[in-house]
Amino acid sequence: MANQALMANAIRALAMDAVQAANSGHPGAPMGMADMAVALWGDHLQFNPANPRWANRDRFILSNGHASMLLYAVLHLTGYDLPMSEIRNFRQLHSKTPGHPEIDVTPGVETTTGPLGQGITNAVGFALAEKLLAAEFNRKGHEIVDHHTYAFLGDGCMMEGISHEAAGLAGAWRLGKLIALYDDNGISIDGQVKPWFIDNTKERFEAHGWNVIGPIDGNDAKDVSRAIGKAKKNDDEKPTLIICRTVIGKGSPNRAGTAKAHGEALGTEEIKLTREAIGWPYPAFEVPAEVYADWDGKARGAEEEAAWNARFDEYARAYPELAAEFTRRMAGELPKDFHQVALDAVVSAHSKAETVASRKASQIALEFFTAGLPEMLGGSADLTGSNLTNTKSTPALRFDPKTGAVVLGAPVETAKQGAEDEAKPDSTASNVEPPHIIGRHINYGVREFGMAAVMNGVALHGGYIPYGGTFLTFSDYSRNAIRMAALMKHRVIHVFTHDSIGLGEDGPTHQSIEHAASLRLIPNLDVWRPGDTAETAVAWACALQNAGRPSALLLSRQNIAYAPKSDLADVSKGAYVLSEPAAVGFKKKKKPQAVLIATGSEVQLAMAAQKLLAERKIAVRVVSMPSTSVFDRQTAAYKTSVLPAGVPRIAVEMGVTDGWWKYGCAAVVGIDTFGESAPAPALFKHFGFTPENVADTVRAALSK
Repeated sequence: MANQALMANAIRALAMDAVQAANSGHPGAPMGMADMAVALWGDHLQFNPANPRWANRDRFILSNGHASMLLYAVLHLTGYDLPMSEIRNFRQLHSKTPGHPEIDVTPGVETTTGPLGQGITNAVGFALAEKLLAAEFNRKGHEIVDHHTYAFLGDGCMMEGISHEAAGLAGAWRLGKLIALYDDNGISIDGQVKPWFIDNTKERFEAHGWNVIGPIDGNDAKDVSRAIGKAKKNDDEKPTLIICRTVIGKGSPNRAGTAKAHGEALGTEEIKLTREAIGWPYPAFEVPAEVYADWDGKARGAEEEAAWNARFDEYARAYPELAAEFTRRMAGELPKDFHQVALDAVVSAHSKAETVASRKASQIALEFFTAGLPEMLGGSADLTGSNLTNTKSTPALRFDPKTGAVVLGAPVETAKQGAEDEAKPDSTASNVEPPHIIGRHINYGVREFGMAAVMNGVALHGGYIPYGGTFLTFSDYSRNAIRMAALMKHRVIHVFTHDSIGLGEDGPTHQSIEHAASLRLIPNLDVWRPGDTAETAVAWACALQNAGRPSALLLSRQNIAYAPKSDLADVSKGAYVLSEPAAVGFKKKKKPQAVLIATGSEVQLAMAAQKLLAERKIAVRVVSMPSTSVFDRQTAAYKTSVLPAGVPRIAVEMGVTDGWWKYGCAAVVGIDTFGESAPAPALFKHFGFTPENVADTVRAALSK
C-alpha cells in the first residue's frame, strides 16, 4: 500500500526547495494541490513515462500554470525523463523546468499554460478531439480512442472570462470525459478573494450543463480519488467539475492559507519549520527510495500501453484502412495526394480568374481542401454566413440532446444510393456498421477567445487541423490564444474576414486599422492577406503545410478583381513580381523607376496606378506581398530580385503605416486614424485609396 502522505509531502518538499533555489516561483499552489495530484496520478491517470506521446494516454492540463512545480515534481517522481538536476535548475536558462509549463520543453507537458483560463479552455479542445475521434474511428468491440482529459484550475482561471466561454461549450458538447479539479483555496496574489470573487461556482457550472461534485476535502487524497472515480462513471455524458477545498501552502506553519505562500519563496527558516511540521527529515532535493517506488509509473504505464497496442493491432487487422488513417492523422501528416489537391485548388482559381471577395475565394479553396482532408475541423464564432468557413464537406457538428453522442450521418453519395445499399437479408446486425461521418463545422457562438483556445487544444491533441472564423477586428479578443499557438508552434488556422474599411457602413468599431500590423508582430505566426482567388488558395495550401506554426488569413468583404499572372510559383514565397513595366506598354527590358508594394484588395489599386503612371512615362513594378512574414524568411537574393536596391518603394495597404517602413519605403499609402461609417466607395475616396492618389504618391516620392 502506497504511503500517500509521503507521496504528497515529496511534492511539497520539491516545490519549496526548487522555488527557494530559484528565489522565484509559486510554492503555495503545489503544496496545496499535492494530495489532488497523488489521487489522480496514483489511482486514475492513464500514462506511460517512457512514451509521453502515446496516442491513448489520458491528457492532463495544469491550467493554473504558475503551479508548475507540482507538475514537474510529479513528472520527475513518476519516471519521466526529467532528472533531479532539472528540478534543481527550475526557472533557469534552457532548463526543462521553465517558470510555466511549456510543451515540447518538458516531457509529459501537454500544453503551454500561464495565461489563466486558457488551460481549461485547451482542455475543452482536448476532450472535444477525443470525442470526435472516437466517433470517427471506434468500431464495435474496437474502442481504440478511449481516454479522459483532466485539468487542474484555480481561482484565477475561474475569474478569467474565457473560463465561462469554455464551460458553456463543454456543457453544450456533452464532453463526459472531461474532468476538472478546482483548487478552491480562496487566495490570490492580492489576498483573500472574498471581496472580489463571490461567484457561486457550483451553480454556475451546473447552469453550464456540468455535473458538480463537492466541495470536498482537497487535502485528503482518498476523498479526491473517490470523487474522480465517481466522475468517471458519468452516465449522462456531462463534463464534471470537482470542487476541492484546499489550503494554499499546506504544511507551512506561518505561510499556509495566506497570500505570502502564493508567489514567493518561503525562505530558509520557514522551509526548515515546514520540514519539521510535515515530518520530512530529508535534505533539499532528496527523496527516499520508498517514495520513488510508490510514485513510479513506468511498469504500470508500459502495461497499459502494451494492452492498448494489442487492441490496436486487432483493430488494424479488422480495419486496416482506418488504422492507417488514424495513424497518419495522429502523426499530423497530410494525405499523400495533398499536393495534387492544392494544385487543383490553385489552378482552378487561376483558370477561372473570378472577381470575388477574398472571403469567398477562401470558401472556394476550402471546398477543395475540406473534401481532400477529412482532418479539417472548421467553425465560426457566430459569423458563418459572413466568414464563409463552411463547405459541402463540412456539415454542422451536432450532438444528440438526449444522449450527448456525436450525431453521425452517411456521406451524401452513400445516401443517394438508397435501398440498393441496404443490408442483405442474411446479414447479421453485428456486421452492419453505422456511418461514422461527423459534422466538421462548429458553431462556437459569440466566443472568439474561447474558439481560439479550444482550437489550440484540438490541435495539441492531434487528429484534426482546426480552423475558425470571425471578423478581423475581433482578433483582439482572441489575440492571446493566437500568441499561445505561435509560442507552442502548432498548426491552427484563423480566418479573419472584413479586413479593412472596405466593410463600409459598420464604421470604425468594426473596421480594422491596426490589426494586420499587430498580428504581424507575433513571432512564428504567418499572416496572409491575399489579393485574389489564386493567392487565397496558395495561402490555404501554405497554412495547411505549416505543421510548426499557426496562420492567419485576412480576407475582404468587397470583391477583388483577379490579377493576371504569368507564373504562380513564387506566390508561396510571400511576395512576388506581379506586373513589370512591360505589361503597360514599356519595352521589355525597361527598368522600373519605382516599386509599388501592395496587399489584399489594394493590389488592384496598385495595378490601376501602374497604368496611370505609364501614361506619364513613369515605369513602375507592382509587387504583391500577401505575406510579409513568409517573404521575410526568403533568401537575400530572392528578396533583392523582388525589391531591387536603389529603386524607391511605395507601399499600399488600408491600415497603419508603421510596419512598412522596414522595407525602406519612400512613402506609404495607409491609414493612421480610425475609420468612418459610410459606404465603402466613399471611404476609399475619403482616405485616398484611389488609383489617382497612389499614382500621385509615387510621383511625389520620385520628385524628392
